[in-house]
Amino acid sequence: MTQRFSFTLNATDGKARTGVIQTPRGEIRTPAFMPVGTAATVKAMLPENVRATGADILLGNTYHLMLRPTAERIDRLGGLHKFMNWDRPILTDSGGFQVMSLAALRKLTEEGVRFSSHIDGSKHMLSPERSMEIQRLLGSDIVMCFDECPALPASEETVAASMRLSMRWAERSKAAFGDRPGHALFGIQQGGVTKDLRAESAEALRAIGFDGYAVGGLAVGEGQEAMFGVLDYAPDMLPEDKPRYLMGVGKPDDIVGAVERGIDMMDCVLPSRSGRTGQAWTRRGQVNIKNARHMDDPRPLDETCTCPACRSYSRAYLHHVFRAGEMISGMLLTWHNLHYYQELMQGLRTAIAAGKLADFVRDFHALRAEGDIGPL
Repeated sequence: MTQRFSFTLNATDGKARTGVIQTPRGEIRTPAFMPVGTAATVKAMLPENVRATGADILLGNTYHLMLRPTAERIDRLGGLHKFMNWDRPILTDSGGFQVMSLAALRKLTEEGVRFSSHIDGSKHMLSPERSMEIQRLLGSDIVMCFDECPALPASEETVAASMRLSMRWAERSKAAFGDRPGHALFGIQQGGVTKDLRAESAEALRAIGFDGYAVGGLAVGEGQEAMFGVLDYAPDMLPEDKPRYLMGVGKPDDIVGAVERGIDMMDCVLPSRSGRTGQAWTRRGQVNIKNARHMDDPRPLDETCTCPACRSYSRAYLHHVFRAGEMISGMLLTWHNLHYYQELMQGLRTAIAAGKLADFVRDFHALRAEGDIGPL
C-alpha cells in the first residue's frame, strides 16, 4: 500500500514549530525552505548540488511548465521527478499567481482564466480542473489549489470578492484532485490584510478539508510590517495538525519572522536570483560582490560557511568572475545562497527543538546589525 502523506509535530517554542512531513519520496524537515525550480531546474545548480545544500523539497511552476515543454510531454517522459533528475518531493504551485500577473493578457471568469502565453501569444484556459490535471501529469507530491491572488494594495471589496472566488475554486480543486494516496493537496487562505476575511477564508478551507494549508496573498507589495501583522493571527486560524506554508517568502529576516509566527514551509526565488546578480546572503547580511572594495579581498564571503564558494574561492575571485561575465559567478553565488538558507533553516529547527529560539533570533539580528566587514 502506498505510504500516505502525513505531518508530525515534534516540538514547539512559542508559536514556532518543528516537525517532519512524511511522503513516499522522503521526509521534509520543518520549518523548510523550498528552492524554486520554475522551469524544472534551479537555475545555475545541478539537482544533486541542491540536495547537498540540505534541501528536502523543490518547488516547480505549473504555469511555466504547461507552456514549455507542456505537462503532457513531461508525463510521456516519465514525470517531473525523472525529467529533472530530482527523486525527492516536489511541490507545484497552481499557476494562479503567474496568470494573474499577466494583467492585460488574461480574462477572469467564474470558470477560470483565459490568457495568452507570454512566450508565443498562444491561447490557454486555466481552471481549477485544468490546474489539477496539469499537476497530476507532472506527478507533483504536493499540489496547490487554483486560486486568485490580487496585488496589494487593493480595496476590501476587491479582496473579498477575490477570496470568495478562490474558496469556490478550492472546492472545485478538491473535487478534481480526487483520492490520490501518497499525494497531498493544500488549500490557500486569502483575504489580504483584513482579519475578518482571513477568518472567513480559513473557515471555508477547513470545511472542505486539505492535507496542508498555505497563507497566500502576502509578499505581493504590502511590506514586511503588514505581512507580519497578518502572520500574527493568520496561521492560528489554520489546523494545528497540518503543515502551514507561506508562499513566496523571502528574505532571511522574513523567514525568521514567519517561523516565529508558526509557519512551517516557505519558498522564494531570491537565493538563486540574487546569486545570478552578484548578491550573496550571509550571517552578516547581504554582500554585493560587484562592489570595487572586494577587488583585492582574499577572504571568503563568510569565514564560517562550508559551501564550495567559501571553502575554495576568495571575494576577489568572485568579484572578478562576476565582472568578467563568467558563468561560474552565478553558480558559486547561488550555491552559497542556497547553502546559507538551508543552514538558517537547520539552525531554526535546532533552536525550536531545544526551546532556545529567542536566543537564536537575538543572535541572528545582532550579527546582521554588525553588518559585513570591510576589506582587510
